[in-house]
Amino acid sequence: MADMCTRRLTRELQAINKNPLTSPRILAMPNEANILEWHYVIEGSPGTPYQGGHYHGKLIFPKEYPLKPPSVIMLTPSGRFKPNRRLCLSMSDFHPESWNPMWSVSTILTGLYSFMVETAPTLGSVETTESQKRRLAMTSLDFNVKDSTFCKLFPDLVEIQKERLRKRREAGLSDNNSIKDEQINNSSSDVDGENGINTLIATGAGIVAVLIATATWRCLV
Repeated sequence: MADMCTRRLTRELQAINKNPLTSPRILAMPNEANILEWHYVIEGSPGTPYQGGHYHGKLIFPKEYPLKPPSVIMLTPSGRFKPNRRLCLSMSDFHPESWNPMWSVSTILTGLYSFMVETAPTLGSVETTESQKRRLAMTSLDFNVKDSTFCKLFPDLVEIQKERLRKRREAGLSDNNSIKDEQINNSSSDVDGENGINTLIATGAGIVAVLIATATWRCLV
């Protein structure tokens, strides 16, 4: 079972490297020491409150993957999800009954972003204003570069942040990198109770989005 999981994730990594996701731009890399732990970065799209943001998170795969779904977690404060919490989605381990083994890392992350730009609540979500989301988008890389795993897996984004900091200093701007997580957590709408390739991918984010909505309703009842 573990061998099947490793082979599948290896093929998915090859597929992502060959055909990166660009709409929205999504990066995904496994932890070098553990292929069952993948880290991702979703770039916020223009025309959304997340524009300019870089949202780092991770997928924790069971050894039974692709027969069972992963845990889905976002680490970067976004104003949409609580940081470092398992998210209740149709393609997460909250809903193994709705999981489709044909889905992949790319399908999961595309579906996650589709749900992110909506406003439906679920376990692990929060309610914030658009201005709060924009503020967090602007400071997302400041937050991310404090994470050693992020820096190791996504060095190009670290360089982008270094260049931003250089320009800030040249412009004489103060470097205020603090993220007030309590402001986000206090406005939480977490309806809680939680304790908590290529062609395979193309089954379509539309189908995933519908299933997400169905799973979200089940999370709230």
